[in-house]
Amino acid sequence: MPIRFDHKPGLIIYLTAGDPSLAATRAIAIAAIDAGASVIELGVPFSDPLADGPIIQRASERALAGGTRLRDVLALLREIRTARPEAGLILFSYLNPILRYGLARFADDAKAAGADGVLATDLIVEEAADYLAEMSRAGLAPVFLAAPTSPDARLQAIAQQSRGFIYAISRVGITGTQQSVAADAAALVARIRRWTKLPVAVGFGISNAEHFAQVGGFADAAVIGSAIVELIERSAPEVAPEAVSRFIKGLRLPHEALAR
Repeated sequence: MPIRFDHKPGLIIYLTAGDPSLAATRAIAIAAIDAGASVIELGVPFSDPLADGPIIQRASERALAGGTRLRDVLALLREIRTARPEAGLILFSYLNPILRYGLARFADDAKAAGADGVLATDLIVEEAADYLAEMSRAGLAPVFLAAPTSPDARLQAIAQQSRGFIYAISRVGITGTQQSVAADAAALVARIRRWTKLPVAVGFGISNAEHFAQVGGFADAAVIGSAIVELIERSAPEVAPEAVSRFIKGLRLPHEALAR
């Protein structure tokens, strides 16, 4: 199934699978889709998430303490796909859990579970030949991260090898909420568009309606992770789905008012 953004800007929501529980993640994901999320990035908890800030690090620690492993995330993804067949579903993982699972087995099982694609956050495109071959064989879209510091040669390779969409990092550093969207993000998106017509999504630090509207001015989609994970952390499990739904619905209100 191709990844598509029916509303502009599209909204990609990151969730750490298993935080606070697998059942809660399922309910939150479905609530997010129903509220307008185009794509769910289902994060595989990892013990050493170097690219993630403290909010998502804590979520990974909680999920791992609860026993969540890659096989559980695949089973959860299958449940979400069954419940919401039209949603975009991306597996978000560090490379180590994928390699431990077995690359070919992972590609087969991810496809069977209903994943549209995979983002291996610490895999660079120059070292991804085997991974790309398995993604292609299984019919999964590989999604790569592009940074403001990426040289043109790397951006061109990312554009050529990516499928689905390209994830543009708004700034250098770790994930986390920020006060404003970095100016580097718009310049990076413009550079990426020199080599591809794929949608470009901007993430890292997008946390409110103002950021969302800003990103919509130059990118196809915004990725919101830490703000959602922190909201889940602050909410009781039984009310977290509704809290996330309200947050998502509130993102578009100022943008849509300006468009009228």
